[in-house]
Amino acid sequence: MHFDHVCAGAGWPLRIATLSGLMALAQGAAAQTSPALPEVTVRSTLVESPLEYSPASVTIVDGERVRDRQWQVNLSESLSTTPGLLLQNRQNYAQDLQLSIRGHGARSTFGVRGVQVFVDGIPATMPDGQGQTNNIDLQSVERIEVLRGPYSTLYGNASGGVINAYTERGEGRPRIDSSFAVGSNGQKRLGLKAQGEQSGVGYVVSASRYLTDGWRAQSAADKNMFNARLDTNPGDSGHLMLVANYVDVDALDPGGVTPADWQANARAVAQGPIDYNMRKSMRQTQVGLSYDHRVDASNALRLMVYAGQRHITQYQSTPRAAQAPATSAGGVIDLGRDYGGMDLRWAHDTRLADSPFSLVAGLAVNVVEEDRQGYNNFLGSALGVKGALRRDERNTLNNADPYLQASWSFAPRWRLDAGLRWSNVKFESRDHYIAPGNGDGSGDTRYRRWLPMLSLQHQISAATQVYASAGGGTETPTFNEISYRPGGLPGLNFGLQPATSRSLELGLRQRLDGDALRGHWSAALFHTDTENEIVTADNTGGRATYRNAGRTRRQGAELGTQLQLARQWQLSGALTLLDAKLRDGFCNAAGTSCVSAGKRIAGTARTQAALGLDWRPHSDWRLGADWRHVSAIAANDSNSIEAPSYNVLGLSASHTRQWGAWKLNAFARLDNVTDKKYVGSVIVNEGNGRFYEAAPGRQWMAGISLGYQF
Repeated sequence: MHFDHVCAGAGWPLRIATLSGLMALAQGAAAQTSPALPEVTVRSTLVESPLEYSPASVTIVDGERVRDRQWQVNLSESLSTTPGLLLQNRQNYAQDLQLSIRGHGARSTFGVRGVQVFVDGIPATMPDGQGQTNNIDLQSVERIEVLRGPYSTLYGNASGGVINAYTERGEGRPRIDSSFAVGSNGQKRLGLKAQGEQSGVGYVVSASRYLTDGWRAQSAADKNMFNARLDTNPGDSGHLMLVANYVDVDALDPGGVTPADWQANARAVAQGPIDYNMRKSMRQTQVGLSYDHRVDASNALRLMVYAGQRHITQYQSTPRAAQAPATSAGGVIDLGRDYGGMDLRWAHDTRLADSPFSLVAGLAVNVVEEDRQGYNNFLGSALGVKGALRRDERNTLNNADPYLQASWSFAPRWRLDAGLRWSNVKFESRDHYIAPGNGDGSGDTRYRRWLPMLSLQHQISAATQVYASAGGGTETPTFNEISYRPGGLPGLNFGLQPATSRSLELGLRQRLDGDALRGHWSAALFHTDTENEIVTADNTGGRATYRNAGRTRRQGAELGTQLQLARQWQLSGALTLLDAKLRDGFCNAAGTSCVSAGKRIAGTARTQAALGLDWRPHSDWRLGADWRHVSAIAANDSNSIEAPSYNVLGLSASHTRQWGAWKLNAFARLDNVTDKKYVGSVIVNEGNGRFYEAAPGRQWMAGISLGYQF
């Protein structure tokens, strides 16, 4: 691989030197005995294994770290030191976080694209690959696992990476925890959680509310969450888990601004979102049930079933004139979804050639029934109100994917993992809005592909492992991407084909178990070639259409570490170098504008780095500093616009006191300490040139949590 373009002008040698220097300093830290490292098991791989023997790149963030001195609202708060993950907080609760892994999902203008998201084993990603993260309750999460590389392909369609969130399991005596935090721009958060175990039933019940006036105009939000988990063991060989989740969001949408407007005023908002009162409301209710049964010493079964409802009403700032054509879907989206599915899995442990052999076979089925209506966003002279019906369709998405993985420790210190999944996604649309100039857009299509994975591991020593893996992936268009045909033609764009990819990875992972230095670090080289990349064909009048381009390539390197330095110090760090480019050029739908080969894939950054340092001078005190660097991000396919690179620093502190059964924790944060002006996220290929969503300047927050153990 050639990383010349990744590194050019990015100042990465200094950042590597900084990270290496801190690691070297760590090894020379005070030789006080650190607490023993707990063994961590990776759950995101079908055959679970200790972290140091995982056949893939995995980062695990525990729930305590997710909540410690944080708002507990966004994943961006606690996953910044995850290698390969670009996670941008848009400061816009009408849209989800901008999230990509190794460049997969970078083109998404809203929601999560190209990355699979799961919560307690339940997919938060629909069969078409469109997902969201706003139903993850960080107040009750036990851990978050971020899986990268070829192994992700076993999760099926659009799995350029995987994020798995797991809720805590209730155990022990009952406990109640409450929290309250306030901060800049009218931010407030209230939280309440009860957990424990009673008569063999473990429970965790969590509720929270978050309010903000927003840093920019037209960005206020109100988010309410409820999450519950119940666990019990019916019999000696079974485990039953019930989870329920509800999320309710009402948020204004400030949209993006042009680079010139951002330069003149970072808090600027375009006139359109204000005139049309751009906003979004979302309600989702979901329940899931999983049952694990140990048949005998060699066989186990697992069944997970889930169902949910989701309703979205979104008012866009599409100009009235752009809604004049008969094929326009208007400027208001009214979307209702009923969804559900199941995952049935069998695990078998035996021996092959007198060596341990594990086999997992399963079937994942998911169904989405969607009623989608579109309306004008005006009524007479009134703007930002629901007007005439312009779209009415019934859409169905489903997939039925069988999968298989085998793991064989065929020789001392050697292990081979192989897997295969049959991705089978079907789209169907029935058009109920037929008018002059807007014919019947009904249709259906199906995408099928075998997705293989192979990984070979070698244990160099008891603490050091090297592995190599390869896989083939697919990424179908989403319903949003086939919603409009180029040239203003009626109907859905069923001619859009899935992108297919081939990935390679070489990784090294080491566990450190010294007296003064404990933890682990990992490094990986990765390379992905993709054909039929899905790119923007046109973006006018608030409507984006898509087409297939030629070949793209994503390659780079990752370094990550989590270290315990004696008893007082903790260090975490991540470095990502990414070279994501078009290998073939392409033109827009009209052929009037072309992008040449060699351009960087829009939405990607060449370099990312993050460091977090925590100091505990006393068991009651915790002080921290975190630093993040992101290099310039290409805002459009031609790379003519880039969001500037930035470095931001955060400081935090907390103090804990215990009085018998009561525990009080007071905490505070100061983010963007130097009041850096920077672009928090980029709206890729925005048709009006409004690419930038500004990040806030210096921000503060302070809060308390109070817990009682019965």
